[in-house]
Amino acid sequence: MAGSYNIFVLVKQVPDQGSKAGLNPDGTIDRAKAKRMLNPFDRYALQAALHTKRTYGGTVTTISMGPPPAVEVLLEALEHGVDRGYLLSDRRLAASDTLATAYALFKTVNYAGKPDIIFCGLQTTDGDTAQVGPQLAERLNFPQITYCEDFSIEDGKVHARRIIEGGTQKVVTEMPVLVTVANSYHQLEYKSFRGTWRVQQLQRNPEELKKYIQTIDLDVIGADPDRCGLKGSPTIVAWTDKVGEIGGNCQMHEGNAPENLVKEVIAGSNVKDYLVVTH
Repeated sequence: MAGSYNIFVLVKQVPDQGSKAGLNPDGTIDRAKAKRMLNPFDRYALQAALHTKRTYGGTVTTISMGPPPAVEVLLEALEHGVDRGYLLSDRRLAASDTLATAYALFKTVNYAGKPDIIFCGLQTTDGDTAQVGPQLAERLNFPQITYCEDFSIEDGKVHARRIIEGGTQKVVTEMPVLVTVANSYHQLEYKSFRGTWRVQQLQRNPEELKKYIQTIDLDVIGADPDRCGLKGSPTIVAWTDKVGEIGGNCQMHEGNAPENLVKEVIAGSNVKDYLVVTH
């Protein structure tokens, strides 16, 4: 059933997994030195938001939180077909844990409008907590569907199939609702030529671009600075260790009895006892 839904999708810019980001003295990621990319998990959430727009009608609003360069992921979302974006950028947000992040995003969502459905990725590659989406739903007092791999909208209700241990579960809930999208959902479609050309034109006209992407701070959204950033983060990083370079030679051992293969593998190591299990 077609409608006119107010669709929100949360995206984040994360360090490229193939780059060497390094760490700051306080244990946080040195994002300035790392190459940047759209969080891979958010690509599925973005696809779900665009699918909802095309299938059921409505507009898609993208929200991101990060330093000024994070506007790149909002531009990328525009290329894919979203309608507008908000970048929450404020130095007072630095070192926010999931509690502070969810609070800041809660204030941002309230500032941006009244969503019928919010899509989030399962987690981010830089934090890997999978906590922000559910925490945001709790603050908004929205029902939440996590690990969603497929869904439909009928008569204003979301019918979803979500992943659970050992199988799947079908759930139905009223809107508004927050959905975290599993990476078994459809992959993000390619950008259209029209969308890419449109963003290129907007970038040449900063005043026109402001109509589609708005950069806001804590004062604009009415957030309490003491509940954001390091001040508002009860999580404490006790210490961090830098992992050494991963490398080494690969040796193949084959063509022998299992007992002999095990002896070859552990030769020269400090392993003294072993058990061989054969089938």
